[in-house]
Amino acid sequence: MDIEYGTEVIDREGNSLGTVDRVIRDSWTGEIRKFSVTKDTPDNALMFSPKQILGLEKTKIKVDVSTNGLKEIS
Repeated sequence: MDIEYGTEVIDREGNSLGTVDRVIRDSWTGEIRKFSVTKDTPDNALMFSPKQILGLEKTKIKVDVSTNGLKEIS
C-alpha cells in the first residue's frame, strides 16, 4: 500500500476530509502506521491508520468514518 502526499481523502459517504499532508512509517519496517489529513489549518488535522482505509485509488483514499461522526467527536 502506498499513500502519497496530497492525495484527497474522503469519508464513506464521499465527502472530502482534506488531503494527506504527513505519512508516519514504522522506523524498523518502513510500513505505514498512520497518515495525517489536513483540511483548512494544521490545527484541524485528522489521523488515520491504514486499517481504516475502505478504498485506495491513485487520486483518492476512502476511509471508514463519516463526516457526521467526526462532528460529534469535536
